[in-house]
Amino acid sequence: MRFLANENIPLPAIRLMRQAGHDVIAVIETAPASKDDEVLAWARREQCYILTFDRDYGDLVFKRRLPPPIGIIYFRFVPLTPQEPATYLFDLLQIKGLVLENQFTIVESERIRQRPLP
Repeated sequence: MRFLANENIPLPAIRLMRQAGHDVIAVIETAPASKDDEVLAWARREQCYILTFDRDYGDLVFKRRLPPPIGIIYFRFVPLTPQEPATYLFDLLQIKGLVLENQFTIVESERIRQRPLP
């Protein structure tokens, strides 16, 4: 599973994900200040799941009808530490039966919701 971490994902979380063996491309390291539609196209090209705190990706795929990537994981909470997004991702990946492919997954502090990508 490959991830493209949007610019708002903290570097300590990205490092923790990589240490755990995940393939993570970080926008902040590779192409800072990229526009959301560019990140969306990049993730699609590279077959990556987008990790983000930016809800605009929902608007891009559901309202503007831009082609989606393989999946989007939208963290909808304020992290208490810079590492917390990685912890939430690890917990998410441990949920038996949870399918992330072709899903807009909304991760809140107390629940997870999903909506199929168009």
